Amino acid sequence: MTEETDLRRKVLNASLALIEAGGLDRLSMREAARKAGVSHQAPYHHFGDRGAILAAIATEGFGMLQQELTRSLDKHAASQRSALAAVARTYVDFALRHPGHFRVMFRSDAVPIENYPEALENADAAFGALVQAIDRSFAGEPPEARRNLAFACWAFTHGLATLLLDGLLARRSGTPKGRQSELADKVIKSFVAQFTADETRLDRKGRSRHSG
Repeated sequence: MTEETDLRRKVLNASLALIEAGGLDRLSMREAARKAGVSHQAPYHHFGDRGAILAAIATEGFGMLQQELTRSLDKHAASQRSALAAVARTYVDFALRHPGHFRVMFRSDAVPIENYPEALENADAAFGALVQAIDRSFAGEPPEARRNLAFACWAFTHGLATLLLDGLLARRSGTPKGRQSELADKVIKSFVAQFTADETRLDRKGRSRHSG
């Protein structure tokens, strides 16, 4: 890693730490420099302003999410149930492991993504991984139904991730923060069951015929 690349990484890491600790309002060029242990002018070598830092975080976040979704779905998209569960679990796990990225990625007021082509490209690729999984696992459904299911899956997983990240769901359910993953699995299981009832019935019929 070159000195310049290392400086850029330090500023991004410092910015993420500030966001995770105090939200987007905590981030400023001066605070990022202070947190990174560099001069006040150093961040400007790579980022023209605070918005450019946020755009870089969003770009990186969407890229990581797309890679994680693709890897997970390559392993677990053999059936409707496993595909939906893989999308939800991967998305939630990403949010809990990368809260700084997640809080920036979907803040259009802070990062107007249409102004940042690379961030937009990565965001489209991440959503594209979800759409491809739905298209593959629900191939027998009409295109509009598959599209709507992709939207429903995204809305559910994003809402669940946000509620978990903010601690609202754990507090409302009386679940200790350390057991949020277990809570997420239960909620995801219930969600998936609503969309794969037909598949479940077919599986049961298949087992009955086989056992008979």
